[in-house]
Amino acid sequence: MRSVLLLCLSLVTSLATAADWQQFRGGTAGKLGKVKHTLEWNTESNVAWAVPMKGSGWSSPVVVEDRIFLTAAVPEDGSRPKGMMAGVSSMRTYRSATPVKQTFVVSCLNLTDGQELWSRVVGQLVPPVVHPSNTYATESPATDGERVLTFFATTGSLIAWDLDGTELWRKNVGTYKSGNGFGTGSSLTMTEGKVFVQHDNDESSFVVAFDSKTGEQVWRDDRSTRTSWSTPLLWDTGKMSELVTCGSGVVTSYDPADGRILWKLSGMKSSFSASPAIGADQIYFGMSGPGSAGPLVAVPAGLRGEVELNDEFECDQIAWSMTKSGPGMASPVVSSGLLYIPGSGGILNCYDEVTGERVYRTRVPQMATVAASLWADDEHVFILDENGTTHVIQSGPKFKVLATNSVDDLFWSTPAIAGEILLLRGVEKLYCIRD
Repeated sequence: MRSVLLLCLSLVTSLATAADWQQFRGGTAGKLGKVKHTLEWNTESNVAWAVPMKGSGWSSPVVVEDRIFLTAAVPEDGSRPKGMMAGVSSMRTYRSATPVKQTFVVSCLNLTDGQELWSRVVGQLVPPVVHPSNTYATESPATDGERVLTFFATTGSLIAWDLDGTELWRKNVGTYKSGNGFGTGSSLTMTEGKVFVQHDNDESSFVVAFDSKTGEQVWRDDRSTRTSWSTPLLWDTGKMSELVTCGSGVVTSYDPADGRILWKLSGMKSSFSASPAIGADQIYFGMSGPGSAGPLVAVPAGLRGEVELNDEFECDQIAWSMTKSGPGMASPVVSSGLLYIPGSGGILNCYDEVTGERVYRTRVPQMATVAASLWADDEHVFILDENGTTHVIQSGPKFKVLATNSVDDLFWSTPAIAGEILLLRGVEKLYCIRD
């Protein structure tokens, strides 16, 4: 009887863990074994609940069993971030705007009904003005199932909490100027008792690892890179785990255990907003934006040493590269051997992940700007645009829209998936999508 009871408890624990969403993009570069959430929803259908957001933040929710954890910055004047076009139109004037006092908050909600279980104020500050489309809480938290780590780059505060909201430890990593005053955005990454902070800025860039239980520094690498917004990605190559970081003009892979540099790829010439995608024995990354040729690069597992791309973004050590093909803000995703990257103007690009050949380039009907990262299994690719429409694309060499699901809000935050539940964070509300 005792063995049966232990088996049952083990099964319950494993099921709860399987439904957790522990960090940005699930820690799996947005690739799921099998999507369990519904494929169709709208404001009137399959929205189990929607609760108003406390303040603003493009950080993603994380989930532990029946609890959701969120970070936000509450502005004194009640202002909200703007969408892409409104933000672009404000570019000439935003730096001269009057700074507004922000209250930085960590909250825990019930996954079942969205009710707030607890909320904690981390601090208050009148920070420098950032780009009107960004927020002061863009860094997603991370959890190991026992504690939750939150990071506000604006205050420099890295804090560990237990699940009931008790502060366990706090470190201040400093505050620094961002490129062009655009603000910050790199989320936390966790594995095997460590939490990693990538803080590429215009003053003193670094990547640092802390012991998640004690807060003690494990290793640190001071970098010469400037502002970047990409989130570190743990890449299991089959032989070892690598912490891949995309900085300004350079991609660096570390041994997560001790910070030893495994490989460094330079010659990218610009800063990253998107994070990498992982495929079959390769990792994919790139960038695009004003003044950038927008390379897309595939690196094979096992790369070591320092490697530099030439002016055509090529070298013998990489698998392949494509100019004018890199992602913008939204991180790409791999599904069934294909790499999906949304472009400007509602364009979706699909590449063969092994060869780099473009399978198709097509316009997705009525797709607006995409800032949230993509997620997928081997049958579906999900793209949430800023207007609240999720475009469900059939995975495969032929383009086909399977569903178009709309919720009326502004979305830049990357969704969280907890088993059969999909969480969409908008400017106004957090939406729980469920059959």
